[in-house]
Amino acid sequence: MDKDVSTSYVKDMKELLRTNDPTVIALATALLDSEGITSFQFDVNMSVLEGSIGILPRRVMVADKDLFVAEAIMRDAEIDIGR
Repeated sequence: MDKDVSTSYVKDMKELLRTNDPTVIALATALLDSEGITSFQFDVNMSVLEGSIGILPRRVMVADKDLFVAEAIMRDAEIDIGR
């Protein structure tokens, strides 16, 4: 498999939010799913390196084209996206 092809989608993704709270991630993901916006969680498996104590934040990523609408959904739900 061509390396450029398999990772090209990552260039088109933007960080929506970053948090240590798994409940915020679950809520944000559910809200995005309900609006038809595909999201992906980065850094989920970092707990193996940190010892599962929750100090490394996870990131919720969305496609660049969906970022504006996704941010509006988070604001409406009063989820802090750090901007």
